[in-house]
Amino acid sequence: MRQLPLEVQLADYAVFDSFFAGENAAAVFALQRLLSGGQAVVWLWGSQESGKSHLLQALVAEAAAKSVTSVYLPVADPQFRPEMLDGMGTLDVICIDDVQCVAGDPAWEAALFRLYEELFQRGGKLVVAAKVAPGGAGFVLRDLGSRLASGATFRLRTLSDEDSLQALQKRAAWRGLHLPEETAMYLLARVQRSPSTLFALLDRLDKEALVAQRRLTVPFVRQVLGEPQNDC
Repeated sequence: MRQLPLEVQLADYAVFDSFFAGENAAAVFALQRLLSGGQAVVWLWGSQESGKSHLLQALVAEAAAKSVTSVYLPVADPQFRPEMLDGMGTLDVICIDDVQCVAGDPAWEAALFRLYEELFQRGGKLVVAAKVAPGGAGFVLRDLGSRLASGATFRLRTLSDEDSLQALQKRAAWRGLHLPEETAMYLLARVQRSPSTLFALLDRLDKEALVAQRRLTVPFVRQVLGEPQNDC
């Protein structure tokens, strides 16, 4: 992989095996198939909690496991600059996160257009994620907007209450934990149900359970959360 001037650390959990697809199964399938064929361009869009970044990083992790050159670019980070894209057209897969943040910027749009042309002359693949559909991203360079909208587009749905339960259990199983349904329901009833909040708490419970050598029971979770224990 080409080394970036700015090191990007992928999240350890950001793999396909830890992602609960639910209503987003078609998008997950398309990304997994991309490494062996499939669409040349994929656009993912949805809210901040819909799992876009997870899927982009999962694709890069999968590519690395298969010795496919790839890179994850969170361009909303102010440390990223358009010139960092120079030469990346030689990679096999490029994943660009939060592309709407640089739409309308002439330097960024010119760099993205060059990247697209270089990438596809070599048969590379491009996956772009944004909070909006392609038509709402605000690209000024029409040729760029049309090219990025030319492939498959998937809207990622946020987790329903039922999906949140299954997603928690899937993430726990991936970490080697057994999360009983009773405990998962207890968490969902007492904690903000955004995936980032729930998964951060699960990571905390994982560490606490390892130290205390305890299972993820309701009494143990109640203790970690600092809630009063029942006497009965």
